[in-house]
Amino acid sequence: MRAGPIASTLARLYGTRGWVSLGLCALLLFVLVPLGNLVTPADSAVHISTYWVTLIGKIMCYAMVALAMDLIWGYCGILSLGHGLFFALGGYAMGMYLMRQIGREGQYKMDMPDFMVFLDWKEFPWQWWNSDQFWWAMLLVIAVPALLAFVFGFFAFRSRIKGVYFSIITQALTYAAMLLFFRNETGFGGNNGFTDFKRIAGIAITTPQTRVALFAITGAALIATLLLARYIVTSKLGRILAAIRDAESRVMFCGYNTVNYKLFIWTLSAVICGIAGALYVPQVGIINPGEMSPANSIEIAIWVAVGGRGTLVGAIVGAGVVNGAKSFFTQAAPEYWLYVLGLLFIAVTLFMPRGIVGLYAQLRDKWTGRAVA
Repeated sequence: MRAGPIASTLARLYGTRGWVSLGLCALLLFVLVPLGNLVTPADSAVHISTYWVTLIGKIMCYAMVALAMDLIWGYCGILSLGHGLFFALGGYAMGMYLMRQIGREGQYKMDMPDFMVFLDWKEFPWQWWNSDQFWWAMLLVIAVPALLAFVFGFFAFRSRIKGVYFSIITQALTYAAMLLFFRNETGFGGNNGFTDFKRIAGIAITTPQTRVALFAITGAALIATLLLARYIVTSKLGRILAAIRDAESRVMFCGYNTVNYKLFIWTLSAVICGIAGALYVPQVGIINPGEMSPANSIEIAIWVAVGGRGTLVGAIVGAGVVNGAKSFFTQAAPEYWLYVLGLLFIAVTLFMPRGIVGLYAQLRDKWTGRAVA
């Protein structure tokens, strides 16, 4: 008896072990963590503090960005050093809505955000139009990164810009945007950005219930992103992307318009980053131009390399390992964190070219005498 189309698609995405693993992750994210935070007493051994809920939620946002990077770099061979820009744009779109939700509870008791009152602004600038509407904020979260990525990618890919040149241009774009957002006259809060949020969709943002709800939504978004990415890389589109990565000229010779394929996956990757940024801001409570710094975008590539480029799960593992270590070292020894990050990247490059998730296969091949790819 033949399996139906849905069953065959599910089987193509993951085997039994994969779906069981996803089910256990869902149980952890949607049941155990909420119960551990909201139900168990604070002095219980199984209690999960709000700090950990927020930290894990933040890392899951980073994992979505790592998946987006892995789609274009690991499977299409496009190394972007500007994905922090798309992440920040999604965060700013959400941040504008959250600032409007403050209302008259700011320091100056005015309808406009405090930084606008301080700068003696009389009315909202054009980009703040309709920013008090949740649906409009969600539209901006998707549309702004998508539009910028599409326009930039259209000209870059049609001009056959690739390799290190593409990486440098994306980094320059991110740096230019960061300098722009640092200026007070742009209407985005200057170097302070947006902070001191009160509510989201009319609900107090600092309550444990809201924190857990945001955590669960982020977990659902991460799982959905993983499944979407897995669906793409196991489809015909994924095979074409891999062929473009390995030998783009041959793909063009076979009659495929590689520009369209690269533009699609590039734009989709930017949208995923924007959504991750929108989920990040209400949990962390701040967004400023520092999120656009070139160093942040370089760090995204390090997450993917550490976890295992071209593996999807490796991108999630890399984001978790690097940011978990960052949270520890920036508290225990903040002056040494950058050295640790650099040593980690060098160690992975020299000794674990397949990343953490590929370490077992690398050791197995070494023991059996096979060459490591």
